[in-house]
Amino acid sequence: MTNIVTSPLTVQKPITRWPFYAFLGGAMFCLLASTTCHLLACHSECLRYVLLRIDYAGIATLIATSFYPAVYYSFLCDPIFCQLYLGFITAFSISTILFSLLPAFQKPHLRFFRASLFFVMGISGVVPIIHKMVLYGNHKEAMEITLYEAKMGFFYRIGAFLYASRVPERWRPGKFDIVCSSHQLFHVLVVAGAYTHYNAGLVYLKWRDMEGC
Repeated sequence: MTNIVTSPLTVQKPITRWPFYAFLGGAMFCLLASTTCHLLACHSECLRYVLLRIDYAGIATLIATSFYPAVYYSFLCDPIFCQLYLGFITAFSISTILFSLLPAFQKPHLRFFRASLFFVMGISGVVPIIHKMVLYGNHKEAMEITLYEAKMGFFYRIGAFLYASRVPERWRPGKFDIVCSSHQLFHVLVVAGAYTHYNAGLVYLKWRDMEGC
């Protein structure tokens, strides 16, 4: 009898999950910090000052950790670019958090500057996204992820615009004090953007689990 030996199946080892978990942690920290700030900021001027700084730190953390799965999984096979992009956004985020500790950062006339700073942090993600498409534009997963990221960017940009411009209450003062104010819409869009990025992260994991580096 012929002894038939079946070759063992080659199973791709699941890719590390820490960048995805970092994003989830950043999103939860951002939303928790914002919730705490809105709930307790009316307690006292001192507590309001502290909570606003934590709120700003949460926004910067969400933006930074949103880069982690996108950069890590896109440049898994290019460690130099991976470390370069991750290092840049991490340093940018830390600098933003430190800058937000300055008392002047909360001045009303700097509202547009605050929104612009966070906007620039987010828009800098266009560079690694374009780089990713140059490398993997022929992969359907890369295209699917990029569409998710474009949708996420749309939500965040619209949210930042509404926050900075105070639309719609600037058009009808007093009509949006309870519901549909710019700040409320901003938070809804942030949640929508984070959820969209979560879906992109799932595609990243599936892609790299199947193909690896």
